[in-house]
Amino acid sequence: MAAGQEPVAAGDIEVRVLSEHEEFRATLAVQVGVWKFSEIDQVPPRILSVSKYIGGLILGAYDGDRMIGFNFSLPGMKRSGIRYWHSHMTGVLDEYQNRGIGKVIKQKQREEAIASGVELIEWFFDPLQIRNAHFNIEKLGCVMQRFLPNQYGITSSPLHGGLPTDRLVAEWHVMSTRVATVIAGGTLGDRSVDMTIAIPREIDDWRANDPERARAVQDRVRQEFQYCFEKGLAVIGYERNEAGGAYQLGPL
Repeated sequence: MAAGQEPVAAGDIEVRVLSEHEEFRATLAVQVGVWKFSEIDQVPPRILSVSKYIGGLILGAYDGDRMIGFNFSLPGMKRSGIRYWHSHMTGVLDEYQNRGIGKVIKQKQREEAIASGVELIEWFFDPLQIRNAHFNIEKLGCVMQRFLPNQYGITSSPLHGGLPTDRLVAEWHVMSTRVATVIAGGTLGDRSVDMTIAIPREIDDWRANDPERARAVQDRVRQEFQYCFEKGLAVIGYERNEAGGAYQLGPL
């Protein structure tokens, strides 16, 4: 963004479905800008083209003619026969973050899912990312019941800090009352919380500057999630506090 230029509000961003090869190629610059991936970890345009053909969804967020964010969803099917989308990537360039654009992208994704008869969207996210956790749970209405240790292995992204890529599985039941309530700006209301899992505010700094301390936190968080999920609990809320944040777990 040019010096002195006014920030673009979320309402001025257009989010549209991508279908052309040129649009798929434009996502590469966004992938590098958001995740700082090397070439080996980028999703190539030909995979986006295949995903579109077999029933997936690719969205681009635009400030004028410039793509500043995108979402990539793969089609999937549970063993039970339930059809769903796996939302593999959602990102917004650094200079456009903290303006609500991510939520606009996810709202468009939800609209497209409902129009396609897809009731469930899932994605993986880093449990140590406080802002993402709060967004997924309190702003989108997701729940979590599964934990995947080191899902992607060690990647080239500096955002991962060379640590194992542990992930929670976010379940977004797009037609549920819970999701409709929070998307409309409501709150999740009373919840029965049996356990909490704390994430320290300093975790991003430790990941960059004290990897051993960050790894110790990651190990503790992994063990606590695995214990809670084995007990049949689910993530039903997220509380931000002075110390950082805490997942709230209870009966789903």
